[in-house]
Amino acid sequence: MWVVLVTVALVGVLFTTVFPTRTFLAQRATLRASTEELGVINEDNRLLEERIRLLNDDTEIELMVRKLYLWVRPGERAFAVLPAPGPPEARPGVDAPPEADDGVNAVGRVWNWFTGLF
Repeated sequence: MWVVLVTVALVGVLFTTVFPTRTFLAQRATLRASTEELGVINEDNRLLEERIRLLNDDTEIELMVRKLYLWVRPGERAFAVLPAPGPPEARPGVDAPPEADDGVNAVGRVWNWFTGLF
């Protein structure tokens, strides 16, 4: 009889303390993650509001258009600075060095080729 009462009491303690505590800890972790996400969203909103403020300024819009679309005002000239040229690339057959003359005539080359097969 005492065993049943102790078991019932233990189950009652588990239902009143452990299970709500586990739920509380899970909710606290969710709250912490949501708070961090809210901070990131607030920072993004701050950056977007700054961008809106800049886009309401005609000078800023002109600078962006000049930079992104390479626009110039009437009477101005646009210049492009090209990167420095790299080393020239070798063209096959054109820039290839001539083959070395090893003193073997055409018959000798054929013989060497034929004997090289075996």
